[in-house]
Amino acid sequence: MFNIVLVEPEIPQNTGNIARTCAATGTALHLVKPLGFSIEDKYLKRAGLDYWPYVRVFIYESLDDFMQQHGNDRLYLATTKGKQTYTEVKFEDGSYILFGKETQGLPKNFIAEHEDTAIRIPMGPEVNLRSLNLSNSAAIIIYEALRQTGFSGLW
Repeated sequence: MFNIVLVEPEIPQNTGNIARTCAATGTALHLVKPLGFSIEDKYLKRAGLDYWPYVRVFIYESLDDFMQQHGNDRLYLATTKGKQTYTEVKFEDGSYILFGKETQGLPKNFIAEHEDTAIRIPMGPEVNLRSLNLSNSAAIIIYEALRQTGFSGLW
């Protein structure tokens, strides 16, 4: 089982879409506060459709709280600042893949502390975009992790 961690997500539709991906892949979803929406938000529920009962959701009060519980686990930081691409690392079952909030990403000091496991999705140099959509990025990376582990448990 893999774990997607959303640090301070802001857009309920992105979190709902990621929850749907988690349900389809058996991936746990970890939400780190503050959240930019209510868990009861209608847009969150609509984006996740009727998949919410199939998602294991864990909520943390802060990034420090998350790190106290999982700081010794295998962490990958999805960031445009990563020196290696997501295909260059070897994902292991149980890994945690962290994504930052839509407007700012993960905290710079946090990335600097974990730069050896910071990964990125390649984008063209001529593109004037900050990053891909959060839910698309999560899907791209989780499916690579699942591919590397033989899509265990999926058909």
